Amino acid sequence: MTSESRRPLVAYFSMEYGLHEEFHSYAGGLGVLAGDFMKSAGDLGLPVVGVGLRWSQGYTSQHIGADGYPHDEWAEQKTDVLSDTGARLRVRVKAREVECRVWRVGRYAIAPLYLLEPTDPRDLWITRRLYDPRPDCRVAQEMLLGIGGVRALRALHLPVERYHFNEGHAVFAGIELIADRMETGRAFREAWRDARRSIVFTTHTPVPAGNEVHTIAELRRLGAGCELVPGELAEIGGDPFNMTVAGLRLAHMANAVAQLHGETARAMWAHVEDAAPIIAITNGVHAGTWQDARIPAAHGSDERLLTAKRALKGELLAEVRTRTGTRLDPDALTIGFARRSATYKRPDLLLRDPGRFVTLIKRHRVQLLFAGKAHPADQEGKAVIARLVEALRQWPDSVAFLEDYDMGLGRLLTRGCDVWLNTPVRPMEASGTSGMKAAMNGTLNLSVLDGWWPEGCVHGVTGWKIGDPDPDDDAFDEHDAARVDRRDRELLHQVLEREVLPAYAQRPRWLDIMRASVAMSQWRFSSDRQVEDYVAKMYAAAG
Repeated sequence: MTSESRRPLVAYFSMEYGLHEEFHSYAGGLGVLAGDFMKSAGDLGLPVVGVGLRWSQGYTSQHIGADGYPHDEWAEQKTDVLSDTGARLRVRVKAREVECRVWRVGRYAIAPLYLLEPTDPRDLWITRRLYDPRPDCRVAQEMLLGIGGVRALRALHLPVERYHFNEGHAVFAGIELIADRMETGRAFREAWRDARRSIVFTTHTPVPAGNEVHTIAELRRLGAGCELVPGELAEIGGDPFNMTVAGLRLAHMANAVAQLHGETARAMWAHVEDAAPIIAITNGVHAGTWQDARIPAAHGSDERLLTAKRALKGELLAEVRTRTGTRLDPDALTIGFARRSATYKRPDLLLRDPGRFVTLIKRHRVQLLFAGKAHPADQEGKAVIARLVEALRQWPDSVAFLEDYDMGLGRLLTRGCDVWLNTPVRPMEASGTSGMKAAMNGTLNLSVLDGWWPEGCVHGVTGWKIGDPDPDDDAFDEHDAARVDRRDRELLHQVLEREVLPAYAQRPRWLDIMRASVAMSQWRFSSDRQVEDYVAKMYAAAG
């Protein structure tokens, strides 16, 4: 028997999967990461299966209304990319036994991916919309993913040996595995020790408020506790029950998604007793999805690389004109910023000194493209977009906001822009994979040293950093926000004016940095490398 054949079968649990913009099964970076993971696992022929939910309306399409505010639209999603496996399972949610079918995703080149959906129309409220904020819905979704996912794997007769929880959404799978063992007569702690040998956990969120918490009474009322008593649930997730704490205590090993994020996560969760050790496995992106084929084909030729980049930029600017009516200059330095909408990402940082920004536009011929989407229930995130859209109206010939950000628009932007801007408040960006996609296409990163960028940045060689980390930021709080914003805004303008624009004016210099960016990102920040790291560092080790 070869070492390849002895690799354990891994079940990868994720609430969302970004496979293609036509398949609305993702909200943002977490889902796109999961989709890239499944694509690389399939490309490499690894023994991985994915588990998720089938969303009948998927995630929101978001457009700017006449009032300048983002508005959500929903549409029924087709099932033509799915095939019914015939497998059925039940999960008790409140007083109902919810029967689920198991679909298999069939259109995309990925490892096997199975999605659960209730069979009875009365239960479809659970999987109608991804991250539905209505009462009970979020926990019910996580019950189907976790408890239902384990039961689906059994119904499919898959001999799974490792369970990988992508974020805390899947932790009820661990509760189900413990309950299974207790049914055979094992005591709670023995069952827990045995189950955690097979579980690994990925944490993504360095913002405390982003880590989900539920009361134990709520979990027991809905049935998420799988008959564990309150004291047993509290030992796993605390009281109230924290989904990330539960993930760390259910797994024998955990990982953060960048080296800096590893430091942040270890400090953030140092108080959790009996937590899994947290290593760092930096995220990666699927080159076949995100890198335009003309970029690697231009290897070794300045002229071909320049021609390819001009073509990509032209395609982007043509789409901007179609969507907004704005005719941008193909020769101007074009800066892109596209993210999930959140205040800590500071999309308007470059605009906060209007006088200096106008000088950039007039004297240096800079133009900006923005895109982003907020969670439908995140009024603060929507307000960020509304304020940005209002600010952009001052410069209609040089700045544009592109509505309804999705994977298709993400490809156009990361391929066609000259510079990719990233301005989070460090260390709140866990990874930031859009910058990796940009780098693979010769779009040069200009970023705060947060997320993945401390690993990829050689200043002036592969892109540019916006200053160095300030020790005072270790004690950052709300009171310091204005100081940090002022400092970072000044540093951003300095590096843009003194380094980025002069390099753009020197074609050989710019091409050198483009080539270095592509070479830096091609393997180190690919999902192929990421998946191989998971196999070697997380899946191979017994708990």
